[in-house]
Amino acid sequence: MTLREQNRLKVLNQVETRVLTVNKAASLLDLSERQVWRILSGYRKEGAAAIAHGNRGRKPANALPESVRRKIVELAKFPYTGFNHQHLTEKLSEREGILVSRSTLRNILLAAGISSPRKRRPPKHRSRRERYPQEGMLLQTDGSPHDWLEGRGPVLCLIGAIDDATSKVPYAFFREQEDSQGYMLLLREIVLRYGIPQALYHDRHSIFEVLGDKEASLQAQLNGQEPLTQIGRLLQELGITSIAAHSPQAKGRIERLWGTFQDRLTSELRLAGARTREEANQVLAFFLPEYNRKFAITAKEPEIAYQEVGAGFKAKEYFCFKHSRTVGADNVVRFRDMRLQVLASEDRISYARSKVEVYEGLDGSLAVYYRGKSLPTSIAPLEGTMLRKQRGTVATVPLCQSRPARPAPDHPWRQWVYR
Repeated sequence: MTLREQNRLKVLNQVETRVLTVNKAASLLDLSERQVWRILSGYRKEGAAAIAHGNRGRKPANALPESVRRKIVELAKFPYTGFNHQHLTEKLSEREGILVSRSTLRNILLAAGISSPRKRRPPKHRSRRERYPQEGMLLQTDGSPHDWLEGRGPVLCLIGAIDDATSKVPYAFFREQEDSQGYMLLLREIVLRYGIPQALYHDRHSIFEVLGDKEASLQAQLNGQEPLTQIGRLLQELGITSIAAHSPQAKGRIERLWGTFQDRLTSELRLAGARTREEANQVLAFFLPEYNRKFAITAKEPEIAYQEVGAGFKAKEYFCFKHSRTVGADNVVRFRDMRLQVLASEDRISYARSKVEVYEGLDGSLAVYYRGKSLPTSIAPLEGTMLRKQRGTVATVPLCQSRPARPAPDHPWRQWVYR
């Protein structure tokens, strides 16, 4: 018997011996007088067994069958290995037709010795920053290199962004590594789908900021410009405010997103059997809308802060790598191993010694721009040194060439002179 039932039995015995009245016993047991008479009647008929609840020892009518419990344990071991309790509850409902609550599932798995793979650290006291009121006012972006395929394929890096106001993930995709081209592709998709965000929150990576003692070019210094990376230049051209975080905790929303993705998305990739980057991106394309439907919240203000781009917006002139070059006397622009011949146009016959920019597209295409206008170009023939380098030819030295003469021991060059 429980301690509460023992106290009831003691009070009922005092009522039977006329030490306490029924009214006083009801006050001590915090029951109504009618309830005390009912318990007392059962005690007189059945003894102490009447004090215990009638359903004690009986199986609940709504209890899960033992076969369903065994099936849940088997599914948790395979194919849903590594799923956390809430995620597994959702998958059992969606794919297996088993409707159980998260707490019931947790009790079943803990009884079978299966604990949740999600490890949580003890919380620390931190002050919480207020969310931005409108969607599109601030995007937090970052890359997450991780063994997303769990050894079934290459180690990939997930590059994505999350909206600060709604926790919505506008776009994310897998790449081999975290680089400038990846962030350009990310921003291009967001701008074309939603519009231009007002600000971008990122870490102090060399992709976003020029680090170290690297100085700007002489022309940039004369114009009062600070050195910019390719992503920094892109943000400046689009009018996006660049905000650098000084710690991972400062951009905690994107960091917590990676923690959720490394748990849920990794399990989804394992369930789908993804082995390549292309297959992982296909799974991610179906995962993101479902994630946003479950976890995104409503912004404080209904207005959208994304700036729409017009019909004349030329994305290829923004989302590319821009390199400054000087046109040669023969109107040829050198760019790595390529030679671009600038053709005569209606504006000018020759662009010799002019300062131009080479636009390197994300697809590898090249274009030459002068003062914001595209110039007609063609592939120029390579010079001899480049041809020899490509064809692997090396200038031969005659075999009869004599060795260089060595100076004599008494040569003035060998004499030590005190000065």
